[in-house]
Amino acid sequence: MKFKELKALSPADREKKLLEAKQELIKLNGQVATGTTLKSPGQIKQLKRTIAKLLTLQNEEKTNNG
Repeated sequence: MKFKELKALSPADREKKLLEAKQELIKLNGQVATGTTLKSPGQIKQLKRTIAKLLTLQNEEKTNNG
């Protein structure tokens, strides 16, 4: 997802999205570990970037509010 799209989400929706992305990453890493070929090899990289974007937004909110 793009940063603007993530920023437009509510904090609760971002938290939900973060949990979903982490679960998906765990699932894909498990497939790689067992030797299964992925449908889209770039999907892991994209998930990691999405997770990083979400964590960045969370940290920005904490520093601005706290």
